[in-house]
Amino acid sequence: MKAFLQLIKDGFLTTITGSRLYHFWMGFLTLIMLIGAYAYSIQVRDGLAVTAMNDRVSWGLYISNFTFLVGVAAAAVMLVLPTYILKRSEFKRAVLIGEGLAVSALLMCLAFVVADMGSPANLWHMIPGIGVFNWPSSMLAWDVIVLNGYLLINISVPLYILVMHYQDKKPNKKVYLPGVIISVFWAVGIHMVTAFLYAGLIARPFWNSSLLGPRFLASAFAAGPALMILILAAIRKFSNFKIDNKTLKKLALVTTVAAQINLIMLGSELFKEFYRTTHHSLSAQYLFFGLEGKDSLVPWIRTAISMNVVATLILTVNRFRNNMKWIGLSCLLLFVAVWIEKGMGLIVPGFLPGPWGEVVEYAPTWIEIAVTLGIWAMGCFIFTVLAKTAIRIETGDLRYKP
Repeated sequence: MKAFLQLIKDGFLTTITGSRLYHFWMGFLTLIMLIGAYAYSIQVRDGLAVTAMNDRVSWGLYISNFTFLVGVAAAAVMLVLPTYILKRSEFKRAVLIGEGLAVSALLMCLAFVVADMGSPANLWHMIPGIGVFNWPSSMLAWDVIVLNGYLLINISVPLYILVMHYQDKKPNKKVYLPGVIISVFWAVGIHMVTAFLYAGLIARPFWNSSLLGPRFLASAFAAGPALMILILAAIRKFSNFKIDNKTLKKLALVTTVAAQINLIMLGSELFKEFYRTTHHSLSAQYLFFGLEGKDSLVPWIRTAISMNVVATLILTVNRFRNNMKWIGLSCLLLFVAVWIEKGMGLIVPGFLPGPWGEVVEYAPTWIEIAVTLGIWAMGCFIFTVLAKTAIRIETGDLRYKP
């Protein structure tokens, strides 16, 4: 316990010290968080009427980001599995960074759910014994359980390892390995349950696809490792924490395979939607071609698919996949493409057209954009704190002094 308390103290001191660039970064994130907090205070005061969500499109920017970030959190398994289970040493230095990213992504997920509820006071409805949790019949209840469970695993296991390294001791496999094994299966579960949450809504044919769950995983294992590559490359550049090109290239290979599978599944869904169109194809028609003169999402989804295809083609060519500049470009394109496709490109079209055939387009208000940016800034802030402390421990710069 004394070592843990000392780690908290040393971690705090680590957080408040750094270069001018580091302080600028943290100050910038703090400013964005404050703007987001101000926008959220307006939403709490005036309700969800300040957003663009309505009785036609009841999920918008908040749930779009929630859905995407669940995949980013699940993708931590791409580092956990080879490091702890397969014992691949090239991933060892990056695994704690990946788990820190998972914690940050999960906290952002929970923040987006709270934002979508309108007011944090509404959370009491989901507390078992006080509210109406509706478990096990409700897929939303299952989603709450798996997300919070995965968050607990990704906090406890890395924390134990860091505390042991902080004391210059070797972690006991019998302590952390069971949690690691559970986290591998749990990572798949959190995204599958989220997919089932949509696929189980029978009144929304756009989401009623048996491929939704597998495609969620494929896109997650493409965008998540892509983000990890970008983060690890940035850490390598701005710190003394050295990560081999071999590690990044292995992650790029994982990203390539997942991106290829994702495109194959996208083609399968497009065939299903447009080979023989029915009234159930109207949501897809609105998304890809527009409907009744309404086409605000068409440029977005076409841009996303183009970026997805270009990034996958770059990664597929071995010569480009072994070049760090091309890897960085393709990972950036892929990350943005999946964010568009899996966010607004998935959520909003599911509600259109409405029950009577109306097409009421959705465009987020400045309140939603500010709150969203504030939550992303919060996630980046938390990740920076976790990564900076973990890096100092892993490099031996931070050690427990009784």
